[in-house]
Amino acid sequence: MLLSQEEWMDVRAYRALRAAGASWADIARGAGCDWRTAKKYLADEAPHTPPSVKRRNHPPKVIEPWAGTIDAWLATEPRLQASVIHRRLVADHGFTASYQRVKLYVAEARERICPQAPELHRRFEVLPGAQAQVDWGDEGTIQTESGPLHVYSFHMTLSYSRDPFCCFVTSCDLASFWGCHIVAFDHFGGVPAKILYDRTKTVVRRHVGRGQEVPLHPEAIAFGAHYGFSITVAAAYRPQAKGRVERQVKIVRDGVVMGRTFTSVADMNQAFAEWLPIRRGEIHRTHGEVIAVRALADRAALGAIPTHPYIVCERHLRTVGKDCLVSFEASVYSVPWRSVRKRMKVELRVTADTVAIWTPGAEPEALAIHERARTRGSWMVDPTHWEGLPDGREAENASDLAAPVMDEAELMASRSMKAGVLVARRDLTTYDRIGAVA
Repeated sequence: MLLSQEEWMDVRAYRALRAAGASWADIARGAGCDWRTAKKYLADEAPHTPPSVKRRNHPPKVIEPWAGTIDAWLATEPRLQASVIHRRLVADHGFTASYQRVKLYVAEARERICPQAPELHRRFEVLPGAQAQVDWGDEGTIQTESGPLHVYSFHMTLSYSRDPFCCFVTSCDLASFWGCHIVAFDHFGGVPAKILYDRTKTVVRRHVGRGQEVPLHPEAIAFGAHYGFSITVAAAYRPQAKGRVERQVKIVRDGVVMGRTFTSVADMNQAFAEWLPIRRGEIHRTHGEVIAVRALADRAALGAIPTHPYIVCERHLRTVGKDCLVSFEASVYSVPWRSVRKRMKVELRVTADTVAIWTPGAEPEALAIHERARTRGSWMVDPTHWEGLPDGREAENASDLAAPVMDEAELMASRSMKAGVLVARRDLTTYDRIGAVA
């Protein structure tokens, strides 16, 4: 039996006991080994140094010839995926081993070359009414009477008390997003001083690099100015900044949506309204108070809601078709045919309920206002927009009435002239005589 260095030192500690006359069996029981092992290492001729362990020379790893290349790629781009590295090695460097070899090496090399910052952050608290956080949730598809419907959940959480609000919608567009804010403000009874968002396209006009000022969407600026709150955009790849609402999305999904079947968005909103008192009656694990009790101070510090709501308007440029229809979200909307021309550019001003069509330019004019289509592929057509518009059938009927009536001989002659063939004209009685002779 070959002992490790630690075990060898433990056995050697019994040399004094052996010198005092103890038997090998007594020493073995105390050392926890066989008596033969104790005798081997405590005899006078036993070695005085720990036994050396021979290490096996393992063959080089398959990935080693390409390790330097992979390290250089990761040093340049730390987030380069292992699948991309494997594809490049196979295509450009003659690599023949499996993807798993590359995956294991990249996992080790990435941590060695570009170690990640520790997943630690400082907890922050805010004053009552000072901040709210907003986020979206994707709740999948429900089956309604009119067919499948994809549903999203809008969440707003007051940061001080974690008082939640949620509503379910079928669109994440600009009008729906800010319209949910109005419903949330009515629910809380006021407006927070600041709202924290992701870098969503309904808030951010375009994405920029780290350290640069984020340009906000014009409608977001106007909406925030109207309701009196400032907009804060969370840093990229930092979900901890919105931890209060991120956690709330999962809590609402588990408490309201999971394990249930809904047939309409109204049923989902009703289910949240019934579940909300249960959640607000719980003691929050972070601040240790009942959410509803702590929410009293939070709601009391909110700002006042303006008397008149802000109507969010989304603007799009579209082209008028030759049928005097404008396409938007897979539906079509009509315009007066006397006010437009084919391929003319028009501006669509879209709200949550209406689609208004205007002429672009310094002095725009309203062409038409339609109710916004609720389903894709709808025809939102005002019949008065087509009154007096030629449909092509009048010209066809007029040409039929104006054409002279030709007999069979004239019709054949007309066709032959159009074909460029010379045809002799004979009286029809000539063919009667030829038939009688035959």
